Amino acid sequence: MPRATLITNIGELVTNDEQPGREGGPLGIVRDAAVLVEHGEVTWVGAAADASAHTPESGVELVDAGGRAVIPGFVDSHTHLVFGGDRAEEFAARMAGRRYEAGGIRSTVAATRAATDDELRARLTGFVAELHAQGTTTFEVKSGYGLSVADEERLVRLAREVTSEVTFLGAHVVPFEFREDPRFDGDPVAAGDAYVDVVIGEMLDACAPHSRWIDAFCERGAFSPEQSRRVLEAGRDAGLGIRVHGNQLGEGGGVRLAVELGAASVDHCTFLSDEDVAALASSDTVATLLPGVEFSTRQPYPDARRLIEAGVTVALASDCNPGSCFTSSMPFCIAVAVRDMNMTPAEALWASTAAGAKALRRSDVGALRPGMRADLVELDAPSYLHLAYRPGVPIVRRVWAAGAPMA
Repeated sequence: MPRATLITNIGELVTNDEQPGREGGPLGIVRDAAVLVEHGEVTWVGAAADASAHTPESGVELVDAGGRAVIPGFVDSHTHLVFGGDRAEEFAARMAGRRYEAGGIRSTVAATRAATDDELRARLTGFVAELHAQGTTTFEVKSGYGLSVADEERLVRLAREVTSEVTFLGAHVVPFEFREDPRFDGDPVAAGDAYVDVVIGEMLDACAPHSRWIDAFCERGAFSPEQSRRVLEAGRDAGLGIRVHGNQLGEGGGVRLAVELGAASVDHCTFLSDEDVAALASSDTVATLLPGVEFSTRQPYPDARRLIEAGVTVALASDCNPGSCFTSSMPFCIAVAVRDMNMTPAEALWASTAAGAKALRRSDVGALRPGMRADLVELDAPSYLHLAYRPGVPIVRRVWAAGAPMA
């Protein structure tokens, strides 16, 4: 292995490190650039003409970017990659006019419970390869398709094999065995309360050792703000960070609950009141928008401009899942955000890298400056603008994660 790698002849380097003299504001663009990588970290960034003064005299692999653009690896802070089954027919029904509701999750739960660990692992491996091929080098994975103690435990355990960013989402929906239990006489609130007792008890005990985060789907058809609070506070007490699914299907208490509890992010944010926006702006909770969901459900797109102008930190993520958004492509999400959510290409790229890192409370990824993990993406294009300019075209040419080239 070479002692160091120098990636040079970069036509446009996006660093996400704003400095005087660099272009693009927060993007910190360097023209005719080079990046030196040693031991998996960025150790120097600057003009290619100055690289020799900062490069070891021997043991250096030279990589010629051919004048192409290089950006930080994408940080996808919201995915659901461990599941069984397929919901393509549900997608087709939505395209024919049927409304999306959270209840469709239950069909995936049945398929996931029926799958073996090896089947789930093989599928997960395939999704991770998709992420890498499209430039995603850091990603989060949620559970939520097991909804029993044993199945949720194996989902977070399998997720932990591929990422440190594992989220326990036992509070995804109330499983059918609780909803149909005659003890609750058809009362969904009582069934939900009883299921929450399991989530914050033995299920949390089994899943916390494999998880970094806890999440709750605070939404009609899923969990009320009161039920969500019980879940999130129990997870916090167990040492997990807080994330929230909120305000996807309508206005509700998810955003304000997330802000009150100091959640790292609240995701979806499709329907927001002025009070929700103000609460986010006064907090360090990231609003993670999921443009592929609105594309796949035909719901209204959230207005990213409204949030950005209010001073809210906005991230983009894929929400790759079998029901409401089955894409793993961050470039696609960038294109949709620019086209339909009032974001500029620069804002969308920053939201997919630096802001995604903020949503995961990571300080080692999402930018290219000395001391950061060397996660880089070379585009087969002269500028990052082509991510939105050429939607659907596979312009990711090469990817390095922690300095290592990815197949």
